[in-house]
Amino acid sequence: MAKTYVDQETCIACEACYSTCPGVYESDDDGYSFVKLPGGLKDFVEVPKEFVSKAMSARDECPTESIRWID
Repeated sequence: MAKTYVDQETCIACEACYSTCPGVYESDDDGYSFVKLPGGLKDFVEVPKEFVSKAMSARDECPTESIRWID
């Protein structure tokens, strides 16, 4: 099961993750990314199967490696 989390302390609000995978990632009022799935603001959450490929692409495109991932 793939799980993801966004480290908001290292996020630079570049829009790469939520542009690539809006089904999982979203931005707050200041443009910083977070996982919009239930529990995503606090800890790793499971990525629904239909979003795994795009979420992995978002992780790979993050210039600050703020998207954390557990397989």
